[in-house]
Amino acid sequence: MEYGLLGEKLGHSFSPQIHRALAGYEYVLLPTPPEEVEPLLRRREFRGLNVTIPYKQVVIPLCDEVEPRAAAIGAVNTIVNRNGRLMGYNTDIDGLIYLACRAGVDMAGKKVVILGSGGTSHTAQAAAKALGAGEIVVISRKGADNYQNLSRHADAQVLINTTPVGMYPHCGQAAVDLSNFPQLTGVLDVVYNPLHTALILAAEERGIPCSGGLPMLVAQAWRAAELFTGESIPESRVEDVLGALTAAQQNVVLIGMPGCGKTTVGQALAQRLGKDFVDVDEEIVREAGLSIPEIFAREGEAGFRCRESQAVREVGCRTGCVISTGGGVVTRPENRDPLRQNGKIIHLLRDLSLLPSAGRPISQQTPAEELWRQRKALYAAFADAVIDNNGPLDHTLAQIERVLK
Repeated sequence: MEYGLLGEKLGHSFSPQIHRALAGYEYVLLPTPPEEVEPLLRRREFRGLNVTIPYKQVVIPLCDEVEPRAAAIGAVNTIVNRNGRLMGYNTDIDGLIYLACRAGVDMAGKKVVILGSGGTSHTAQAAAKALGAGEIVVISRKGADNYQNLSRHADAQVLINTTPVGMYPHCGQAAVDLSNFPQLTGVLDVVYNPLHTALILAAEERGIPCSGGLPMLVAQAWRAAELFTGESIPESRVEDVLGALTAAQQNVVLIGMPGCGKTTVGQALAQRLGKDFVDVDEEIVREAGLSIPEIFAREGEAGFRCRESQAVREVGCRTGCVISTGGGVVTRPENRDPLRQNGKIIHLLRDLSLLPSAGRPISQQTPAEELWRQRKALYAAFADAVIDNNGPLDHTLAQIERVLK
């Protein structure tokens, strides 16, 4: 074996894909129980390893030499076999520095508040120091600085989340409320699934420079690949890999008036992009065991909207999908963030005279012109882009692909 990722329960990992794209070598996942870690390292039958939870501390005494900054934070995530000597490094620090710089988050002279006190917190502290932070405060569940007395740090200028709060499958959660930090000039979250956690969505809403953790994941692999191969890898390749990963993970969410073509366009787009197609209305019908007209008849619009919001929360956690929503999904503001966390929201426009109403309870009750008057601003508030769907299907798909690029 040449290169791989050592961990106990690795589950789904982007690491092989990232390393192959960065440097072209084969990279394998090594889910390893605790009792097999030391024998594996003693055999030294590898050229390089990345190390993840829970072995970043365990491997330190098994290395022949550990770089000072990795020793200082007590965590090694990269091991290079150099002629039989195991050299330990921490490239997570490089990854977090890249994440901050890429997002335009300046820490020089700033008060940096770090949520969490675990291993990733130590990485964040080292990165903040390297970037010249003026003051670093670590928030933990217990101790002098905790979540009960956060108000004493309302003057925080940079916030870094190193906890798993908001990570899939617990999407939509945030460890803190950003409204309690009025002086923020930057927010970073090491979580990369979903692409935009609730914390990052809140920062975006406020216009604060911010980023989720995917750039950190790719950048730490970049530095590790350079250590493995001894070769310099251009930063442009990092951005290429990051772009490809984001495109693969990102959902495309279609919103618009009932009958505007979301299902037809969505199915064709999913086939063209190689993504799964998900229809929110079909998810509701499957879960309820009733047709949409039957749901409206039994539960009214309020009951249907509750079911719709639940379906949106579940579907929004998925990645790599084209999602078609119902025409009224925008009537509940709480539906927006679940769709945005992994998705780009496209508003499909079609002339009102072309919209059918058959089988659509709301459309049958309310003229299209009145429905459009009620929802026009709501569609605008949800959408990242607007696409005209009055022409041929191929023209609509080409417009969407341009937006996605």
